[in-house]
Amino acid sequence: MIKKIKLILLIQIICSSYLFATDLQLENIFKNKNIDGTIVIESLNTKKIYIYNDKRAQTLLSPASTFKIPHTLIALNEGVIKADSVILWDKTDKGMTPWNKDQTLQSAFKVSCVWCYKEFASKIGLDKYKNYLKELDYGNKTVGLDVSDFWLDGSLKITTFEQVKFLKRLYKNDLPFKIEHINTLKQIMIEEKNENYTLRAKSGWSTRFESESGWYVGFIETKDDVWFFATNLITHGQKDLVLRKEITMEALKIKGIIN
Repeated sequence: MIKKIKLILLIQIICSSYLFATDLQLENIFKNKNIDGTIVIESLNTKKIYIYNDKRAQTLLSPASTFKIPHTLIALNEGVIKADSVILWDKTDKGMTPWNKDQTLQSAFKVSCVWCYKEFASKIGLDKYKNYLKELDYGNKTVGLDVSDFWLDGSLKITTFEQVKFLKRLYKNDLPFKIEHINTLKQIMIEEKNENYTLRAKSGWSTRFESESGWYVGFIETKDDVWFFATNLITHGQKDLVLRKEITMEALKIKGIIN
């Protein structure tokens, strides 16, 4: 009996090691770009999963602007914004040219308009966010003390694996929100659409900590499958931000998911 238990444990260890063995194709993408980080790509239909740097993929990190994915649903559900609303700019400099104008929900999402989502947050309140994060099982479910900053200041954290898990629930409409709101979010998440695939995604950049990090998360619908992805890079300034999507798209191509 003891020998049988030992054999089972050995098999589990071997399988685990195989699952998280270094993916040389993905590793080479990061090496060629001279940047470190992690990527997780998972199939909806086959459950196939590709991982580079599973240790970092299990590390809790600030979601930064990728939190706008659930945040948009929360704001719509609370009625602080509608799909066709106009968010009025107060004519003061918000720090980035694309932010210095009236916004729609779609434009606010696309340009990661921080002041827009801070306005939503101030109207929603900490207690409601605590309940939403718990219900959504999102990251460490921590909001901290500042309702207008918790997704940026390090209070709220999420792993790369958890990003993929949440995205799968979004795709399956397995979230406690109205289907019309989920469909609105899915529509504004579209970055590319052609005869071969539809790409829905959100980027993020966390700069307030000793180690910067850049996110690119989402899912891509091909003719025969849906693939969920989350990429997190250790960035060194704005020059590295273009690599978030570049690395993701190269990984999708090298794995034969897109041409």
